[in-house]
Amino acid sequence: MSVVPVRGADLDGAEVAWFAPLCSDDYRFLGLPEGDLRSSWEHTSAIARRADALGFRNILCPSSYQVGQDTLSFVAAMAPQIERMNMLAAIRCGELHPLMLARTVATLDHMLRGRLTLNVISSDFPGERADSAYRYRRSWEVVEILKQAWSREVIDYEGQVYQFKGVPTDPVKPYQGQGGPLLYFGGYSPDALALCGAHCDTYLMWPEPKALLAQRMRDVHAQAAQHGRILDYGLRVHMIVRDTQSEARDYARHLLSRLDVNKGSEIRGRALDSGSLGVALQSANRQAADDEGYVEPHLWTGVGLARSGCGAALVGSVDQVLSEIHDYMKMGIRAFIFSGYPHLQECEIFGTKVLPQLKTLSLPHAYGRVPAQVPATPLGVGVRR
Repeated sequence: MSVVPVRGADLDGAEVAWFAPLCSDDYRFLGLPEGDLRSSWEHTSAIARRADALGFRNILCPSSYQVGQDTLSFVAAMAPQIERMNMLAAIRCGELHPLMLARTVATLDHMLRGRLTLNVISSDFPGERADSAYRYRRSWEVVEILKQAWSREVIDYEGQVYQFKGVPTDPVKPYQGQGGPLLYFGGYSPDALALCGAHCDTYLMWPEPKALLAQRMRDVHAQAAQHGRILDYGLRVHMIVRDTQSEARDYARHLLSRLDVNKGSEIRGRALDSGSLGVALQSANRQAADDEGYVEPHLWTGVGLARSGCGAALVGSVDQVLSEIHDYMKMGIRAFIFSGYPHLQECEIFGTKVLPQLKTLSLPHAYGRVPAQVPATPLGVGVRR
């Protein structure tokens, strides 16, 4: 039985996603940059195409101010090349004018034929050190404006940050109906939980011991219940899967074998979310781990020595990793975002050894967001005005 009520309780499967390292985050040895693994178009697009071919159902396209690919540009370029997989685009709320963001989302959703999902981000902009309450207020208003764009004929909005009156929504109608693209969200502060509970669809968690994950789910559910809502839950975690546990643990040690501690600190510090509560909680996992970095028998925290954000990996044999994923599903988790170093190699390993043994699905399709025919929107087959 799931930890809390979940929207996807009756779904026969889960949405299994991979990760596009758009923000200078691909290594053979953690913390050791190599030119052929740079976040270039050639490299990142190859990862996305292979994930699609292997049968992953979504791919997270992150956002940060680092050398690499701009998120929305990357999604647009990949849209004609992706045949089945959804794309989970990170949107840093406030980065674009909300109405122009809505127009961009509509464009991408039509290009992808309804396979766009959105990861709502509330961290600082480059050079900004904004108060947390203000950042989440800004994000709250952006999300409410997007929802008006997807559900009304006219946008009328009076907020603390944004004010609009009588703006027509024809330019911002997405391909998807029934509420528009699904909103995925991750955050740990009270303001973050309040935003997710009120407006988002899938709460994304970073790896922690299962007891802590369960408490995160309870905390978010309590917020959603105040609005009469039930959410889905997701887990973002790295993967090291091999034929045996011994091989997997050996590879984890291999990844850290050339790490310079100072370089690792530099990498962690340059991320826009480096000072967030979520990052601090990932650090706490490392402090609670054993001498080899394991905070649970198969949850290894070593990745966090060389990256901000998601800082742990599931490490084990194919059967062990499958067992862990099934345990998470029993908790109520219906969305997974996996990754590994280097990303193309580990995408291939997971995609051939583990993915075929999982029942997978697309959440937008499961919830009827994607129409069977081109919709009657201005960018679809609607009357041109």
